[in-house]
Amino acid sequence: MLKVLVTGKNRKVASDICDHLEADRGYMTVKCDPVRSTLFDIILAELPKVIIICLGDETKETVEAYNVLKNAVKQGGCTAIVIASEDDEKFFMKYTELSRVLFLSRPVSLFALYEKMTQIEEELKKKKENNLSMFREFINEDADSGRKRILVVDDDSEQLIHIKEQLEEFYDVTPVKSGEAALKYLLRRKPDLILLDYLMPDQDGPQVFRQIRSVDEYADIPVVFLTGMTEKETVIQTLTLLRPQGYIVKPSRKSEIVAKIIDVLG
Repeated sequence: MLKVLVTGKNRKVASDICDHLEADRGYMTVKCDPVRSTLFDIILAELPKVIIICLGDETKETVEAYNVLKNAVKQGGCTAIVIASEDDEKFFMKYTELSRVLFLSRPVSLFALYEKMTQIEEELKKKKENNLSMFREFINEDADSGRKRILVVDDDSEQLIHIKEQLEEFYDVTPVKSGEAALKYLLRRKPDLILLDYLMPDQDGPQVFRQIRSVDEYADIPVVFLTGMTEKETVIQTLTLLRPQGYIVKPSRKSEIVAKIIDVLG
């Protein structure tokens, strides 16, 4: 079943699109407000194959909020469809950082939309069938860029977005929102460094740190705590017990984070 994220300031069009996709096509739709942190959370949690953006009374700031979707679109994981008037389309193109977008004019042609969705379904099905064929492709992601890989663990979506935007010029950055998600990531891939939030619900930074250090395979991964000023003294005390590779006080400047990473990784 195709999972579709529908967002945008034109809430009426967004609601109509959701109703039609669910009733006519049986798709699983997820509707959310066009807020940067909300979009970021939905992408991480739902992994939609299609993103439909219904433009309305947009501003430069609201269009830039959609830029949080750029990695999902760039990596080929999902298709972005923007429903817009001619003026909305020009305004969107002026400020967007999305690398590939399909535009659909208002009023919406459901026939055109369904035709494109069918095409996407067929492409996904073909890709799945190819994966089950005699030939099985292996892509060594550890050898593709030569860039250091940073895992960022923080329950604050805005903080994750902020750090990712600061570092992605120099590093491959993967953001996750909990210690549990970080440990699942480590089962698949070993980062060069972990930026770990000190205060988090469920499992705090020190608890996650101890779990990471308890596994021999992960014991040599450098860990740097992210901490607010209010708990700085507590973190310093913790450093003497856990012996991570240091800490960074939030909010932090790009130069401070990069300098710390260079200090740790060389």
